[in-house]
Amino acid sequence: MVLAGKVQAETLIRAPADKFHEMFWKKPHHISNVSPQNVQKCHLHEGEWGSLGSVIVWTYAIDGNTQVAKEIVEAIDEKNNSITFKVIEGDILKKHKSFKILCQAIPKGDFTLVHWTLEYEKLNKDIPAPLKELGFLVHLNEHIYDHLIQA
Repeated sequence: MVLAGKVQAETLIRAPADKFHEMFWKKPHHISNVSPQNVQKCHLHEGEWGSLGSVIVWTYAIDGNTQVAKEIVEAIDEKNNSITFKVIEGDILKKHKSFKILCQAIPKGDFTLVHWTLEYEKLNKDIPAPLKELGFLVHLNEHIYDHLIQA
């Protein structure tokens, strides 16, 4: 029985890749202002904004259910506009043994291809793949895009 898996999604936005990446890398605390209906709070628990090893706590809502995730910034690749978060506490770990969120913003001419990957290991076979979580992140792209084009 395979409990580990990966789900991915890509969307195109018309905003610079480096600016999109910067929102998750250096300014994740701004996301609650950009999309307050989705992310109610984001605060730094340990470390510094934009630093490897920093611990960030998110309060967010999926399908109207408020959830919390404490994540460590596991990897940052400024050149490739990518960041990896590893969930170390929170609601998602009630269903998963491990959970990672990878985001890469890839320049494509006047557009940016935002690639999300969720890597996980479920606690049991009855737990569905985290498609709601993936959809939440894709939907968040729209709000960040709207913010970036107005800036």
